[in-house]
Amino acid sequence: MAIYVANHDAVGVLGGMFDPVHFGHLRTMLEVKQALSLSELRMVPCAIPPHRASARVEARQRVEMLQIAIEGEQGISIDEREIHRSTPSYTFDTLLSLREELGQRPICLIVGMDAFKGLPSWYRWQELMSLCHLVVMTRSGWQLGNDGVLQRFVASHQTDDVRKLHEVMAGSLYFCPVTELAISSTAVRDCLNKGGSVRYLLPEAVRAYIAHHGLY
Repeated sequence: MAIYVANHDAVGVLGGMFDPVHFGHLRTMLEVKQALSLSELRMVPCAIPPHRASARVEARQRVEMLQIAIEGEQGISIDEREIHRSTPSYTFDTLLSLREELGQRPICLIVGMDAFKGLPSWYRWQELMSLCHLVVMTRSGWQLGNDGVLQRFVASHQTDDVRKLHEVMAGSLYFCPVTELAISSTAVRDCLNKGGSVRYLLPEAVRAYIAHHGLY
């Protein structure tokens, strides 16, 4: 049964390795925040990824780059709860912790389309919608594919009404169009490894931090 919590502002949650953070993260994050009228968005750096290789640099440096990147940005903060856990950074555990902290305040978990397509492989994925809304960032020409499990999931949870993300605690799936920026942390690291310039791929202050600390 849906729990209605009218007039409670939703909290956006965006996880990732941020290894390093770049404009692909920052611009799409800002667009989702504006599209959903979120007063608060938390960036949650992953410490121990369950389904991919570990980060190239330590968690503290990734957090420091995030702090530099979002300095002065109202309503955007860094949530370090995964950094302080010694267990794998399962999204379910993070959401459960947030739900205990935020009570009935709506939570919007923000993910990219590739992550969404892999949703059935996530730890306790079928329980996620009891804890949050799911907001999937989409780009022009996106397609869901023929995965019957995901198609049924979409049919059961999709909404086009942003208000529902604020009025109900959890349970809705919303597809949010964002600007297509073909920037990835992998591409940034590869460019740095080859001695290339990463100017205009990420904030200048982050680029200077990377150069100062000799990262990547």
